[in-house]
Amino acid sequence: MPFGPILAAMRRNKFGAILIAVQMAVTLAFIANSFALIEQRLLWSSRATGVDERNVFVIRGGSIATHEDLEARLKGDVAALRELPGVLDAYITNDYPLEGGGWSEGVLLNPDQKTSTASAAHYFGDEHALNSLGLKLIAGRDFTASEVTARPDNSPTEAKVYIVSKALADSLFPKGDALGKTVYVEDNAPTQIIGIVEQLQTPFFAATGQTVKYAENSFIEPVFPLSEFPRFVVRAQPGQLNSLMKRAEALLLQRDSDRILKTQSMEEVRAQAYRGNHGLVVLLVSVCTALLVVTGFGIIGLTSYWVTLRRQQIGIRRALGATRLNIVQYFQTENLLIAASGALAGVALAIMLNLWMVDHFEMVRMADSRALIGAFVLLLLGQAAVFWPALRAASIPPALATRGG
Repeated sequence: MPFGPILAAMRRNKFGAILIAVQMAVTLAFIANSFALIEQRLLWSSRATGVDERNVFVIRGGSIATHEDLEARLKGDVAALRELPGVLDAYITNDYPLEGGGWSEGVLLNPDQKTSTASAAHYFGDEHALNSLGLKLIAGRDFTASEVTARPDNSPTEAKVYIVSKALADSLFPKGDALGKTVYVEDNAPTQIIGIVEQLQTPFFAATGQTVKYAENSFIEPVFPLSEFPRFVVRAQPGQLNSLMKRAEALLLQRDSDRILKTQSMEEVRAQAYRGNHGLVVLLVSVCTALLVVTGFGIIGLTSYWVTLRRQQIGIRRALGATRLNIVQYFQTENLLIAASGALAGVALAIMLNLWMVDHFEMVRMADSRALIGAFVLLLLGQAAVFWPALRAASIPPALATRGG
């Protein structure tokens, strides 16, 4: 296919060609970054917490009364939950994964550090915590009952031992020798790492660069928290979660009718935590689809207009022996040249836009291949969109075209 006539025709219709190229460049830049963002959000939303989510539920409690015998009441609550038929284990804590907010601490390797070595979520738990959550202990040991202290959850830490997530252990000791090492939480006393669990996600789920970086940095302190707003974590035997949630809530209300309780399975906690992410994904997919449709119809409309303007030119070419296939190839080649220039500009624009968002919005760096894939998709869209006007051009009778009519 000779490019001379195509380029000459494009020079005569510069505004239309530039309009399509610009539209395709802007569409590509938006779609490439949108799909990179969609991919990241779906990936973040599907991260495992380390918890046996199918069989674990949480009960958040609050009381309208103040109890002087709070420790005895809470220990009685936990003991009663553990005795319920169908319960594998239960414990009480300050926070749980994906809750939406919680305690975060800076962890130091020596008390004289000016800045922390790593940031981590701070959980409370007793010797039942690992089993209640279904966490996998990959090194060291669990807490013993003698190491657990009962105290208000806002009092300073007094722990001498911690259990940490593997992610936090690797952040603190990249050589993999964290077990048995001493760490400091803020300015407190030295604490020994006695156990490492394979995975334990933080309570924080916001999709920002910093949050994702520390998403699995967690440690558990052996504390039985004394709070009027406790969080009970219960692990059910497989297949008994739904019925057990109702029975556990009824049990706690029977023990204290002044309570206000909210019970959720960990699967419900996950769905609630990432509802905003899923909503953003749906919105971006809808906008990208609309942009592609608008771009496609723009190409169809402008090419159809060009066909109308070139009826005599097409008729003359047909009279000189050009086949219908030649006419179709002409318009497809013309669109390919315009789309390729728009795609090239769009790739550059997509990368620059991504770098700007990385700097200003903590967005994760987009792989350049996403922009190239987007360019390929737009080239295919252009070829598909121009096909119908090209067929219409190829069907113009030579005699009708040469009469101008």
